[in-house]
Amino acid sequence: MIRVEGLTKYYGPYPAVRDVSFHVREGEIVAFLGPNAAGKTTTMRVLTCYHPPSFGEAFIAGHSVRTEALEARQQIGYLPESIAMYEEMSVVSYLRFCSRLRDVPRHEVEDRVESAMTRCRVDDVADRAIGKLSKGYRQRVGLAQALVHDPPVLILDEPTIGLDPAQIIETRELIRRLSGERTVMLSTHILPEAQALAQRVIIINHGRIVAEDTPEALTGRVQKVDTLFIRISETSDAVAQALRVIPEVKNIRVAEREKNSVAYHVDTARGHDIRADLARFIVNKNWGLLELRPMRMTLEDVFLSLVTEEEGSN
Repeated sequence: MIRVEGLTKYYGPYPAVRDVSFHVREGEIVAFLGPNAAGKTTTMRVLTCYHPPSFGEAFIAGHSVRTEALEARQQIGYLPESIAMYEEMSVVSYLRFCSRLRDVPRHEVEDRVESAMTRCRVDDVADRAIGKLSKGYRQRVGLAQALVHDPPVLILDEPTIGLDPAQIIETRELIRRLSGERTVMLSTHILPEAQALAQRVIIINHGRIVAEDTPEALTGRVQKVDTLFIRISETSDAVAQALRVIPEVKNIRVAEREKNSVAYHVDTARGHDIRADLARFIVNKNWGLLELRPMRMTLEDVFLSLVTEEEGSN
C-alpha cells in the first residue's frame, strides 16, 4: 500500500532524507522510528504530498506522489504531529467540515461522521467546542478527521505526543483496533510505542534507513549473547569467579549490591538455556538463590545499538 523507492529530499543544500526505500503492506502497522531530526517528519510530508521529493519516488495505493498527488491524497488519512483545528467549532461540525473537504458524498456525510466519532470515542463530546476539550480528546478528534473519509492508509506523525499515560493507552488501543482493516504507518521516537503497536519497525538516522524488520528479528540481529539476571544472598566477591567455571557462561558482572544480597547479569552462549545448571550450582554452594530470570533486550537497546553502530561507520 505504501512503496518508497530511492527517496531523497533536500532543503537547500541540506539532504534531510537520502536514498530511502521501504514498503508497507496492506493491513500492516509499521513504526517509523528515529531520533529527532532523523528524517521521519520529512518522509511523512513527502508521503502525504505536502512536499515533493527532490529525487526518487513514492506510491500510495499505486498512485505516485509526484504525478498523481490528488489521487494519492484521497487514499490517505493524515494526523500531523501538531494538528490545527478550528477551536470554536463543535466536534461534529468540524468533522462534517472535514468530510466535505474530503469529497465525501453528501448523502454519506452523517453516517461517516457518526462512524468516525464512535470509532474514536468522541461521540460523547460531539456538541462541545474543540477548544474546550482535553489534549486526549483533541487527539482523538484528530484521528477521527483522518478516518472520516474511510481511507485505506493512515499516516500518523507522533500520535501520542503530549498525552498523559491513560490517554496514551487509549490512543494506542484505538490504533491497534485499526490493524488489518487499514494500513498504518506511524512515526515516533518513543520506543515503547513502537514495541507495543508495530508488527514491523523501520529505523532511520541522519536521513538514511538503518534497519527494517520485526522487533523480534531486530533483537536477534543485535543480541550476541543471552543474559540471565540472578540474585543470591551470598555476598562474597568470590561468587563471580566461581560461576565462570560453568562452560556456557561468557561474562558475569554485578548489577546491584545490597546489604544482604547481590544481583548479577550473567551472559551465556546464544541458544543455550543454562538456568537449571546455574540454579543447581548455586543451591549446591548454599548461596541462597533468591531470583533467576532471563533478561529480554528491549527495542530501546536495539535502537541504541543500531544507531551507534551506524554512526561509528560514518
